[in-house]
Amino acid sequence: MALIITDDCINCDVCEPECPNSAIAPGDEIYEIDPNLCTECVGHYDEPQCQQVCPVDCIPKDPDNEESKEELMEKYEIITAAA
Repeated sequence: MALIITDDCINCDVCEPECPNSAIAPGDEIYEIDPNLCTECVGHYDEPQCQQVCPVDCIPKDPDNEESKEELMEKYEIITAAA
């Protein structure tokens, strides 16, 4: 399951540099996560790094993008092979 940034985002800019897949970028009003690049840090870390640094706890799992750990690992392998 990819993560999503909610409207509670304060645009503090601490999450973007923490993402190992470059899935986080500034949106029109708040930061956004590209679900095609988000692996919840599977393959890189034990826990999503953006969630760890977010001061307002506005990065939950995206219910519209459910994926198993195995699917996230497959996505990680595709992303890192392309890099």
